[in-house]
Amino acid sequence: MKELYFASQNQNKLREIQAMMPDHLELKGLQALNYFEPLQEDHHTLQENASQKAITIYEKFNVSVFADDTGLEVAALNGEPGVKSARYAGENRSNEANIDLLLKNLEGSTDRSARFRTVIALILKGKKHQFEGIVEGDIISEKRGSDGFGYDPIFIPKGYNQTFAEMSLEQKNKISHRKRALQTMIDFLKTNNL
Repeated sequence: MKELYFASQNQNKLREIQAMMPDHLELKGLQALNYFEPLQEDHHTLQENASQKAITIYEKFNVSVFADDTGLEVAALNGEPGVKSARYAGENRSNEANIDLLLKNLEGSTDRSARFRTVIALILKGKKHQFEGIVEGDIISEKRGSDGFGYDPIFIPKGYNQTFAEMSLEQKNKISHRKRALQTMIDFLKTNNL
């Protein structure tokens, strides 16, 4: 079985991604490397942040690794919170505070369209590759559901009437932005015999 490391301290993401990986790949988190430091995300784009995290782990441990960065891009807010999605309401990274600020900033707006965008940076045999996944949807005015994380309680993907937080992990994984980016990466890995 081949090992692939995921450069994230977010256990929710690790659990979500493990459920999507093919059986022949063993996905490992940073705790398997005894790495518990926070990874820097101080760039201005999702692509740069994902690359920064993957490069940090690759340079330190010389392993096949990927990292992701995800942003919620709201049309009426000119693409905000975007790359600052996790820290929208400040550095404390509170999901509740981020959602509350987003809903406040959208008050009175008739355009509720938004999209989740995930960028993955993969370093395989020393070469960097990038993949992207997008899911379009709308922001609702009140939180619904208790599963998921981040902005999931206020995001309804196009063609559905449930928020991501109201869906089971299996339902969300079939259509999510992360799934789309991961599937592109997994297809790439298969064509490269990993």
